[in-house]
Amino acid sequence: SSGINAEWPLRPGVTAGGKGKLSKLNDEITSLKSAFSSVTARMNTMEAERVELDQAHAWQALHMAAAAACRGSTSSGGTGPHANFVVAKENTKSCDQVCGDTVFNLCDADISISGYIGQALSYSQRLGHFYNYGCGTPGNTNVMFDEVRREEVTCSKMTTPIIITIAFVVAGISADN
Repeated sequence: SSGINAEWPLRPGVTAGGKGKLSKLNDEITSLKSAFSSVTARMNTMEAERVELDQAHAWQALHMAAAAACRGSTSSGGTGPHANFVVAKENTKSCDQVCGDTVFNLCDADISISGYIGQALSYSQRLGHFYNYGCGTPGNTNVMFDEVRREEVTCSKMTTPIIITIAFVVAGISADN
């Protein structure tokens, strides 16, 4: 005999019964590849959702820090018959102008805050900055101080150390409103 299995093109030693097992294994591999592809796609979606949520939480933390900074920057600490508000400040307008364009017509402060990313490693390390520009001037007119107009800040664009500085207006509603 020639030594070649009659079931050519199977490998030598593979019988017709083995061909069925091979076909079954190939089908199983195809099924597993499909399942793995589906899992990978879902993981990519979850990662994108996680990044979006992380960025939303970062903005929320910045807004809460702004509220705290604004509370501390007002001489009264934020009193009156209505809640006090923090709004994003357009970089070319004064606090008085921003407040005048809204129902929050009493300007208390125009503050900018910034903070470095990461945990403090010493007690002398700078962690952030703040400034109160008052209500009558636009303050720092750099567009990077305008949360609405500035380029979107994403984690992929950040380098260490990074400072994100945003200006906010502390505003209240007069008793007449």
